[in-house]
Amino acid sequence: MSEARARITIVTVAYNSAAVLPDMLASVPAGVPVAIVDNASRDLAELRALAATDGVTLIENAKNEGFGRGCNRGAEAARTEFVLFLNPDTVLLPTTLTDLLTAADAHPDASAFNPRILDESGRAILKRRSDLVARRDWLPKGELSQDTLVPVLSGAALMVRKADFDAVGGFDPKIFLFFEDDDLSIRLAQSCGPLIFVHAASVQHVGGASSHPSREGERLKNWHWGWSQIYTTTKHRGRAACVAAYAKTGLRALSPATLASAQRRRKYAARLSGMIAALIGSGKDDFRG
Repeated sequence: MSEARARITIVTVAYNSAAVLPDMLASVPAGVPVAIVDNASRDLAELRALAATDGVTLIENAKNEGFGRGCNRGAEAARTEFVLFLNPDTVLLPTTLTDLLTAADAHPDASAFNPRILDESGRAILKRRSDLVARRDWLPKGELSQDTLVPVLSGAALMVRKADFDAVGGFDPKIFLFFEDDDLSIRLAQSCGPLIFVHAASVQHVGGASSHPSREGERLKNWHWGWSQIYTTTKHRGRAACVAAYAKTGLRALSPATLASAQRRRKYAARLSGMIAALIGSGKDDFRG
C-alpha cells in the first residue's frame, strides 16, 4: 500500500457522521492521508477525537457549506496525484485502492473513476444514467465484467486525477446538495477525459449515516433536489429541457398517491418550491442546512 500512500488522498465530508466514520477510517490503509471536512456538525467533539489518528486532517467549517463546497475544501489540502471522495458511511475493501490505481494506470486518458459500490445486501449500485446527458449515452442494464466507460459517476466513492479536478474548478460551489456529481462528471468528460467504472474495485456502503430525518430536514433536502435539478439541467441542456422535469414533478404532485399522503404532499411542495426558485434565480442561500 506504499503506492496508495504516495498517490491518493481520501476526502470525506461529515455532517453528524461520527457514528459511522470510525469504520470508514479503520478501513483506510495505514499512512494514506485523509481529510475530514466537517459541515458544522453537532458531534464535533467526537470528530476531533477521531482526527487525532495519524494521517487524518480535520477541516472545520463554521456553517454547513454543502457537499460540493466541502469536497472542494478537502481537495485543496491534497498534494497527491489522485483524490478519492468517499462518503463517511462507506468502507474500503483490502484491495480497493490498489485496484483503482491499477485501473487508472491502465486508462491514462481517463479523468475519474468509480469502484463497484455494494449495498448492505452485496448488490452493486451503478449510476447508469442522468437527466443531464442525452438518453443515447445512458448505460444499458446488465452486469459489467470489465472496465467500462460510463456517462456519469457517483460521488459516494469517486476517484479523480487532482490535476483534472483543479482544471475544471472542482465541484460547482453554487450547488448545495444533489446533482453535484453529475455536473462534475459532465465537465470532466468534456474537458479532461473519459469516466471509467472499475469492475475489480469495490467499496461497501454500510448506511446509517444519520438518524431518522426530521420534517424540516426532509423539506430542505427536497427543496435542494428541486433547485439543483433545474439549475443543472439549465446549465447543461438549456432552459427548454427543464419542461420535462417540471411536468414530471407536477404530475407526481397531483397523483392520487400524493394527494392521499401528507408526507408526499410536503415532499413535492418542497421540490416544486425549489424548482421555482431556480427558475427565477433566487432563494438558494436561504435554504442552507
